[in-house]
Amino acid sequence: MSDLSIYIRMFNLPNHLKMEISEYLDFLISKKTQKKNSGKKHPKAGCMRGTFKMSPDFDEPLDDFKEYME
Repeated sequence: MSDLSIYIRMFNLPNHLKMEISEYLDFLISKKTQKKNSGKKHPKAGCMRGTFKMSPDFDEPLDDFKEYME
């Protein structure tokens, strides 16, 4: 079925049926995007724990800002 034949058939429908077609198209599009995103796993909170190490003087003031701290 070509796009043109679908368009011609839709063009002759009353407005309330065009709205139903529009809603159904939205449903199909959302269904397609959900399938694409279903394969992706989102990281869980805390999954990077232990990966980074902070230096012991992390909270100490930087030497570059000494003149502003005085």
